[in-house]
Amino acid sequence: MDKNEIILLHGTDYQQMAVRLMREADLQKDIGDRTQRIGIKPNLVVDAPAASGATTHPELVAGVIEYLQQEGFRNLVVLEGSWVGARTSAAYVASGLRDVCERYHVPFVDLQKDSSRSCRAYDMDIRVCEQALALDYLINMPVLKGHCQTGITCALKNAKGLIPNTEKRRFHSLGLHRPIANLNTLLPRGIVLVDNICGDLDFEEGGNPVTMNRIFCCKDPVLCDSFVCQTMGYRVDEVEYIGLAEQMGVGCADLSKAKITRLNESSAAPQHSTRQIRHLAAYAAPDSACSACYGSLIYALHKLEQEYGPLSLPQKIAIGQGYQGKTGEVGVGRCTCQFRQSVSGCPPTAADICEFLRKNFAL
Repeated sequence: MDKNEIILLHGTDYQQMAVRLMREADLQKDIGDRTQRIGIKPNLVVDAPAASGATTHPELVAGVIEYLQQEGFRNLVVLEGSWVGARTSAAYVASGLRDVCERYHVPFVDLQKDSSRSCRAYDMDIRVCEQALALDYLINMPVLKGHCQTGITCALKNAKGLIPNTEKRRFHSLGLHRPIANLNTLLPRGIVLVDNICGDLDFEEGGNPVTMNRIFCCKDPVLCDSFVCQTMGYRVDEVEYIGLAEQMGVGCADLSKAKITRLNESSAAPQHSTRQIRHLAAYAAPDSACSACYGSLIYALHKLEQEYGPLSLPQKIAIGQGYQGKTGEVGVGRCTCQFRQSVSGCPPTAADICEFLRKNFAL
């Protein structure tokens, strides 16, 4: 897998999706030596199931472990430290991850109970958990979701689970962005597998999951988070730690240099699980819409409401396969290509939808 490549896969058989994605990335070749210590780092920020939009789906972790064990890797560990105020041990159970680790006989390390040591991270000192520092290879498994302070959270910010609670508190006192970027200069080589199944709309604790039924992987966490910005309707410069991490040599934030490989297209129908999601969905007129396309629209509408407040659109936005071959006024996605005004893409990004709506409705 190339450093600038992003591989995307849609579906609902999450475990087998993870297996396939690791095969497509040829992960065994990238890791090499079967004796290396491999860390699997999910997001277990709170004690909540993945369906809440807060935590990594255990089926994805199971798929990664299944693949690694089939390829002869045995020196595996799953490790995480929940945020301050939550117990990792409780999140381990509530997320369903304990069942996975026990089934595959892979140890789990609660980093809230681990020792730590100070390391020089670019231009600041950061205490990092010992078990994280002992890794030869890191499989970073964040959830793509919104965040109340940084806008988005994914690959770069997921590394915060590798530091003790005292450092997490200090990161917040320092404004999060710079220390997050610095921390990522310390991570071992590895890969990012993003849970983009149903991450939360705007809050890291979950509660407003947006169904996308998609996962993707890449080797560059900076490029990954730039892609996440596009997915959620943000400009990269709105998330300060991405540019800082690029300046520190962690990766490249320029999406024009990305090689995006789509293994299939979305087919699953969207779900409106909360009041906030249903509120945003009221701007749309769906007809057999796919979850990825609809999720992009929901993210875009949320971003625009953050900027402008409630939107006054002259008509609802058409979206979905039911509009193929039909004409109309305003549509989103390839299926509405014959409409008078339409955003192309399958799916279009939230960033493109935001730009389209700003331009055509003078927002």
